[in-house]
Amino acid sequence: MSPTLIKILTPNGLQLADYTANSLADAVKYEPHDGIYTLTNTFNHGQVLKMDAHLDRLEDSGRRVGMAFKLDRPAIRKALRQMLDESGYGDVRFRITIPQAEPDRITLSIEPFSGHPAETYINGIRCITLKPSVTRVNPAAKTTGWMHDRDAVATPPGIFSGILLDETGDLLEGTSNNFYAIIDGELRTAGSGVLAGIAQQIIFEVAPNILPVNRTAVNVRDIPRFSEAFLSGSSRGIVPLVEIDGIMIGDGKPGAITKQLREAYAVWLNEHLEDL
Repeated sequence: MSPTLIKILTPNGLQLADYTANSLADAVKYEPHDGIYTLTNTFNHGQVLKMDAHLDRLEDSGRRVGMAFKLDRPAIRKALRQMLDESGYGDVRFRITIPQAEPDRITLSIEPFSGHPAETYINGIRCITLKPSVTRVNPAAKTTGWMHDRDAVATPPGIFSGILLDETGDLLEGTSNNFYAIIDGELRTAGSGVLAGIAQQIIFEVAPNILPVNRTAVNVRDIPRFSEAFLSGSSRGIVPLVEIDGIMIGDGKPGAITKQLREAYAVWLNEHLEDL
């Protein structure tokens, strides 16, 4: 059996997809270039975090690219539960993809998921900035076009993610995550020109209890002044960032404030899990 279970949710129920894939990443090549998607994971064998926020963003992304549809949320949840039971995978990471041409045929893809390597959080990650020519056409929408485009962005070995810049050198976001820097005692992150993240919603809720939040992008020339930095994403949570473009952030280890934010994020997460 393929490690990735892929089905199409239609008005007549679930149907098997006409292709197979070894992973969600492998399945990207079969998914449409014109469409929208969201991706997240389960906890505790069937619980989810901010599921409605993911579906809200799907509908918002659809409006932003001119797609007219209304999600049948109970049907999506029921179909995902059915696929979880059928797969026997335990916890999974799943993607919901809606093609622009046929918005009533929703692709649901799931793969086993046991979290990310502990060393990612213990040691932190390295990133590079990308040329301003690497850009998202519609950054406020989570589109499948960008999902395909970012796969063509090459990064050197050992680099976790590229970070998108605008033409003035402001750091916007990672290729599949939100970016944050701690500088001059503030948490800074771009407030426009980026995709509003679901994990980011949680960070904006817990961070003000730890330090001021300023939704203004930092510039590439400020990197040597960062005391800490991190990325966030739905399936990753908060990921410490210790180097950008070969420049060490702080002392080159995950910082104390990032650790505080990770702890606060984990508490919030455990208090707000819900059944799929």
